[in-house]
Amino acid sequence: MTLGACAAPGDMGAGQSAGVPEAVLELAAPYQDLETARLRAEDGCYWYLHAGRVETTLLPLRTVDGRPICTATTVEKAG
Repeated sequence: MTLGACAAPGDMGAGQSAGVPEAVLELAAPYQDLETARLRAEDGCYWYLHAGRVETTLLPLRTVDGRPICTATTVEKAG
C-alpha cells in the first residue's frame, strides 16, 4: 500500500463497527466521527457524518493534512 490519501481496499477486521479498514483509521484525522465512516461506491472515498449544531452533514473523511481518503483506482487511458 502506498501511503498518502489513498488506501488499498482490503479485509475489514472483526470488531470494527464502522466497517473501515485499520489502514484508513490510521490515516484519518482525530476530530472526525470514525464510527459513522463509510466507503461510498459513487466516488470510492470514505465519508463520515458530522453532527453540527443545526444539521448532520455527510463530509469526506480526511487525513491530518486535509487530503480526502479514497481507495486506489485504476485510470484507463483512451487509446
